[in-house]
Amino acid sequence: MASFGHFLKTEREKREWTQTEFGAKIGINTSAISRIENGSQKFSKSKLKELSKLFNIELQLITDLFFADKFAREAFKYKCSDSIFSVAEDTANYLKNTNTKQGQFNFDNE
Repeated sequence: MASFGHFLKTEREKREWTQTEFGAKIGINTSAISRIENGSQKFSKSKLKELSKLFNIELQLITDLFFADKFAREAFKYKCSDSIFSVAEDTANYLKNTNTKQGQFNFDNE
C-alpha cells in the first residue's frame, strides 16, 4: 500500500464511485476527499468504523492501515532510520504482554 489515501482511492474506484459519491456516503465533501486521496489532508480516525462498513472490510484491517500510514509518515517526518519499525514492533509486543499481565491500558485519549 502506498498510503491510506491511495487505499481509499483504490477502494472507491473498485466500486466505480466518484469522489462526490464517496464523499456523500461517508459524510465528507468532495474537495476533502481529493485532498485525503492525494495525501495533503488526513482522514479522520472517527470515520474508520463507518468506512469499514461502507467498504465491507474488517475494522481491524482499516485501523491497521490507517495507523501504519500515520506512523510511517511521522517516522519519515522526523527522519527516523528504518530500524524504527523493528523497534516499534518490539515495543508493541512489550505493551501487549504487559497489558495481558496487568490489565489493559486505555490509549483512546492519545
